[in-house]
Amino acid sequence: MPSSLPRSTPADEGVEPASILSFLDALDERRDIEMHSLMVVRHGRVVAEGWWAPYGAGRPQLIYSLSKSFTATAAAFAQAEGLLDLDDTVVSHFAEFAADISHPRSRSVKVRHIASMASGHTRETIDEALRLDPEEPVRGFLLTPPDRDPGTVFAYNQPCTYTLASIIQRNAGMPLTRYLRPRLFDPLGIGHVGWHTFPPGREQGFSGLHARTEDIAKLGLLYLQQGQWDGTQLIPKQWVTEATSVQVSNPGEPNLDWQQGYGFQFWMSRHGYRGDGAFGQFCVILPAQDAVIVTTAYTFDMQAMLDAMWTHLLPGLGAASRGTASTHDQLVARLARLELPASAGAPAPDDWDPWTSGPFTITASTTDAQPQPFLPTETFLTSIQFAPRTEGWQISLIELGNALTFPVGSGGWTVSDHADLHGDTIPVAASGGWLDDQTLRAEVIFLETPHRMDITCSLAGRTADAVWRHPPLRPSKLRELRCPS
Repeated sequence: MPSSLPRSTPADEGVEPASILSFLDALDERRDIEMHSLMVVRHGRVVAEGWWAPYGAGRPQLIYSLSKSFTATAAAFAQAEGLLDLDDTVVSHFAEFAADISHPRSRSVKVRHIASMASGHTRETIDEALRLDPEEPVRGFLLTPPDRDPGTVFAYNQPCTYTLASIIQRNAGMPLTRYLRPRLFDPLGIGHVGWHTFPPGREQGFSGLHARTEDIAKLGLLYLQQGQWDGTQLIPKQWVTEATSVQVSNPGEPNLDWQQGYGFQFWMSRHGYRGDGAFGQFCVILPAQDAVIVTTAYTFDMQAMLDAMWTHLLPGLGAASRGTASTHDQLVARLARLELPASAGAPAPDDWDPWTSGPFTITASTTDAQPQPFLPTETFLTSIQFAPRTEGWQISLIELGNALTFPVGSGGWTVSDHADLHGDTIPVAASGGWLDDQTLRAEVIFLETPHRMDITCSLAGRTADAVWRHPPLRPSKLRELRCPS
């Protein structure tokens, strides 16, 4: 059963409440950083936590590449149980296509190399791997010869982690989530998680995990405690030492906190080390301060989040707290009222007929976000429909072969857990209203992801724009914008 970490106050754990307030202020000043949650743990106790409504503590959220640190933990168990050895060659675990792998560098890639992003490739190879073998990406990866000798160069490369996850799953005979349930999730009191799959049906490993903010904090605390939990050594201390120290240098990375070296699916930082995922999903472990800091967010400037952490929050960890009761009360009140602004707009019109006489066809499906060439520009939607409800109104998002209908709040967020046409529950929060008698606007947050969509519909021509304000890393259909069951 899920269980919670113990709670305490900042002052009782030597944390300055003003430093957390200052950190929140710095994030608020950045219009390009949208925070979704924050948790600060010191001496094993949660001293500050908050969720920007409509996000909440109980929902797992897509953590993108922070998933890699959970895969590394699965590898720790697998090594301890003899399912793999860091010095095994990768090809030795895939005997069925070993004869196809002729390049000596490909044949010499070891498990430790893929665990540390040091396969010898100098670039991301996921597109090449899928092009060479879309049904077995590991084979496609090994058919892509490394540019350098394995172990000599760093390149952030999704097939490395996917291959590590594949070795674990095929040797264990089960998905990562099932393998980790009795070994990690149950001992740490982590409840339901979900992991998206990737051909040929394995859980991705490199991304795709949905977990709660506190679940992430528990993983960080396990590593902070050198692999111990409640007096039991869950993962070997030696693994923790190796995974969280530099296995390969990476001075060529563009941002300062990404230039500090890479371990086994953990980044080294200017302070401590971390797991991180796209758009600001962070698990920062600070051994010198005996602290773990977790964030979920949406931003393209992840370095700015860490800069704010080092400038404002870090100085408040460890020194005797000088915080007053008033400062503590300010922090508690601030954390309790965190909220994302809802969409403005007037209430529904008295005459619904023009709005319900047929669908609104999608004519624009691009992104309002800063131009990012690696992001998809199109949504999955084909049309949108509206209907009145006993209280308020509802919207239907329609794509080929599927649709999702949910209520929309006026002046605030309405949260719902409705099923799509396939019976999959897709939690959303929606707000909106009428800009004039011809124009309706709504905002939709997919609550188990960092992603938000803006929708504008016009009676003239019955057209609609569906615009990603916070686009996903790749085109996603409705069923993918949720935690897998």
